[in-house]
Amino acid sequence: MTGGRFLDRRTPPHILTLVLIAGLSALTMNIFLPSLPEMARHFGVDYSVMQFAVSGYLTGIAILQLGIGPFSDRFGRRPTMILGIVVFLFATLLCIMAPSVTWFMVGRLLQTTVVAGMVLSRAIVRDMVPMEEAASMIGYVTMGMTIVPMIGPTVGGVLSDVFGWQANFIALGVAGLIVLALVVFDLGETNRQRSTSFMDQVRAWPQLLLSPHFWGFTLTATLTSGAFFAFLGGAPFIGSTILKLSPSVLGMQFFFVAGGYLIGNFLSGRYTRRFGIPNMMLWGALLSVVGTVIPLVLLVLGFHTALSFFGPLVLVGLGNGLTLPSANAGMVSVRPHLAGSASGLGGAITMAGGAMLSALASAILTEETGALPLLIVMLLCSLAAIGSVLYLRRLDAPA
Repeated sequence: MTGGRFLDRRTPPHILTLVLIAGLSALTMNIFLPSLPEMARHFGVDYSVMQFAVSGYLTGIAILQLGIGPFSDRFGRRPTMILGIVVFLFATLLCIMAPSVTWFMVGRLLQTTVVAGMVLSRAIVRDMVPMEEAASMIGYVTMGMTIVPMIGPTVGGVLSDVFGWQANFIALGVAGLIVLALVVFDLGETNRQRSTSFMDQVRAWPQLLLSPHFWGFTLTATLTSGAFFAFLGGAPFIGSTILKLSPSVLGMQFFFVAGGYLIGNFLSGRYTRRFGIPNMMLWGALLSVVGTVIPLVLLVLGFHTALSFFGPLVLVGLGNGLTLPSANAGMVSVRPHLAGSASGLGGAITMAGGAMLSALASAILTEETGALPLLIVMLLCSLAAIGSVLYLRRLDAPA
């Protein structure tokens, strides 16, 4: 299960290319998180303003995905991917040279074009293989791509300590150039059933929006990842302001969630075809609940350490890793001829939910409340994800 021949654009892309394409999207989301407090001081703004670099970015991704999927269904995966990465490189340069927080945020919003990698890697897999195998292959792709952003916050924290926060975006620019070269030389076109016009794809959205299965898979992905996005919104504040961790030490704490996600993706790739998509999603949602209940109980009992907060969240990462490959594979398989549109539309809904939860998490946290509000939000997301999985199982149950 490796895709086509490596560096042969006459064949479908090698799985390594898909891993790095999707990995760049994820790395852009989290490499600078330990540097947020330093960036707020640099631009002379409050932390809540600087946090828009996360929530605003997620909002931009949500909006952009509405167009990327149909665009790739109409014009092809390859040209869409190349255009997205070229704009991303320009935006990264703007972030590095930004004279004010306004220009930085403009660059940050333009960086959202890198989401083409996340959206189209799923659609490309669905172009290549059927649904059950797609869930397995997406699991392997996301398992591999997790290695890249897993070390992102740690590397970003060290770069920030040594060279300043701009070094994070220089690293992103170098990574973007490498991925662009891979796309140019390895990514063969996989969309063999292009739509006749862009608007045909937009007009096809009702087919997806009126499908109970599409909503079931999309809500499962949104709520499961919602716990993670809330974590992204609140963890930098908890680590730097409440726990007084340095950027490099704070970056290391992200290993817990990312490591769990890596293991969950591996298990998805290995066992989805054996146990089935519904079971994998349910087990993942249950693990996410356990992963938020443990630090919540420890906090109530008076434990206020980095390990007591970040350590149990490995189960939240594991739950995401089990659930999301199956939810995403189901999402793009409801209407296979609309795989790109389904990936974009479902991804937009997922990211919109993530943006709201990320902003909510940063808004409700104070030094007085500690981590309690964040953990409650994460727990509610995980419980709601169980409900959406049970809804899907009921749809498929015999009458």
